[in-house]
Amino acid sequence: MISTQSAPENLVSSEGKPTYGHFDGTPKQLNATCFDYRNSMDKPASKLAKHFHYKQFQFVSLKTTRYIIGFAIADIRYLGSSFCYIYDTESDSLSEQSWLRPLSFDKQMTESPYSGVTQFAQARLQFEITKGQWRAKAMSNNLKLDIILHAPASSLPLSVCTPTAYSGWTYTQKHNALTVTGKLEIDGNSVDLNSALASYDFSAGYMRRETSWRWASINTRDENTLLGLNLAAGVNETGSCENALWVNGQRHLLNPVHFTFDRDHVEQDWHIYSNDGRIELRFKPLNKRSEKLNLLLLKSNFRQFIGLFDGFVIDNDGQKHQLRSVLGLTEDHYAKW
Repeated sequence: MISTQSAPENLVSSEGKPTYGHFDGTPKQLNATCFDYRNSMDKPASKLAKHFHYKQFQFVSLKTTRYIIGFAIADIRYLGSSFCYIYDTESDSLSEQSWLRPLSFDKQMTESPYSGVTQFAQARLQFEITKGQWRAKAMSNNLKLDIILHAPASSLPLSVCTPTAYSGWTYTQKHNALTVTGKLEIDGNSVDLNSALASYDFSAGYMRRETSWRWASINTRDENTLLGLNLAAGVNETGSCENALWVNGQRHLLNPVHFTFDRDHVEQDWHIYSNDGRIELRFKPLNKRSEKLNLLLLKSNFRQFIGLFDGFVIDNDGQKHQLRSVLGLTEDHYAKW
């Protein structure tokens, strides 16, 4: 069983030290400005380094009967970026829109995972967090969205902080299998949200200059059971990992996983599994959103896949949850920032 602790009021203490581990709850503030950031020779980092080395991004995924919608806002200090896509399962088609802004122009980011507003591109994309509850708004060429994400009573998010590289840290908060209320229009047509499910991702910290990760996410219903799954490898890997299963809102923290796939043949299946035998999944890609940026100081090779999962996950109570052609997401991302 993976141990947890109560969430601190401030992730970084007044002495400049982060609190590491899994939390039962959400820190009110990250308090990153108080972080005692050091260079590789253990000297205090410059003010410029402390500012520009801090990164954060926020992401929401929405799954309806017909559509999967994903939208994100990222602040990598030198540049702000965001995207919004709609995947239509009936036509196997994906439409998207993206925005880039230099420095801090046309961008607002909350540094609190508990309360605040993040918005981008004249508020075309917006995340509003109130006492840990997320409201997401998006407006693109063919999309109008305004939704509130609801967690089951007493459900806990994944909330974890780990040391990163030589002197950094990364905080990640995620919650899957959330129900949804609000409004969604695609191409001027209203979309029913009664059976919709959503998830969010809030990640921030002093990440590696060169960062890469693999990721998988599922939001689904199995008869009367709500299942959410988040699996990742590559960022929060020191002492703890960010893998979790939600069963009707109950969080089950999981052990590390392996991702195997062929970047030269991305249409082939992925294999995602754990050494303890509790996670055994195959993922078949159907479509993807991809982007490559090569801006000298900054580089990004991003691929987020939409596809079908088959296999099983065993929760902490020993119950096996079988997945058969369940629609979900994976991601393969390299960033130099």
